[in-house]
Amino acid sequence: MTAEEVRALFTRADGSFLFARWGRPIAPVVFGVEPATLSVVKGAIEAVVTLAGHRMTDLDPELGANLMVFFFRDWAELPQVPNLDRMVPDLPALCARLDAAEANQYRIFRFDPAGAIRAAFVFLRMDAHLSAVPAETLALSQAVQTMLLWSDTAFREVPPLALQDGRVMLRPDMARLIRAAYDPVLPALARDPAHALRLAARIGAPH
Repeated sequence: MTAEEVRALFTRADGSFLFARWGRPIAPVVFGVEPATLSVVKGAIEAVVTLAGHRMTDLDPELGANLMVFFFRDWAELPQVPNLDRMVPDLPALCARLDAAEANQYRIFRFDPAGAIRAAFVFLRMDAHLSAVPAETLALSQAVQTMLLWSDTAFREVPPLALQDGRVMLRPDMARLIRAAYDPVLPALARDPAHALRLAARIGAPH
C-alpha cells in the first residue's frame, strides 16, 4: 500500500480529504440477531478494536451505547424503532431514499467537538446478497468500516478483507493502517492530505 493508496482511502468523491478515528472507548449494541450471531458481531468489533490498540467498554457515560448495529429485512422497519428518530434526524426520509436506491447497508457517524468519532449507527438490510454472506465475514467487514471514517469510495475497487487458507481475514496492509491510525501521537481528525504521508510512514509504505 503506497502513500497515494492510503490517501485515496480517505479522499471523498468530491475530492476532499477527511480522516477521523474514535476518540472514546467503543460501547457496541446489536439489534435484530440471534444470540449466536450477537457474539460473532461483538467478537469482530473487539478484534478490530484490539488490533487498533483502542478500547471497548460496556457503557458510554454520555450515550450508553455509542455503536449501534441494526439487522433488519426492510427499510420501513427502522422508523418503527422507539427513539431512533431522536438520534437519526429525518429518519423516515432517509429510509425512503435508501429503499428507493435498493441499498442494503448504510453507516452514520457522529463527532465530538474535536472532530473525533463519538458514535456510529450501522444499518444492514438483510437482502439476498447480505444473507448469503457468512456472519463472520459480514461482522468483520462492518467492524473495519466503522473503525475509521473511510472515504465514501474507499472499498469500491478493493475490499478490506481477503481469503487466506479458506478463511476470511483482514488484509495485512489494512491491519497495519488501522493500527497506525490509532497512534496516540497522531490527531483524531485530519483534513490535510499530508496526513496520509504520516500514516504511510508508520506502516512502512513507500512515498
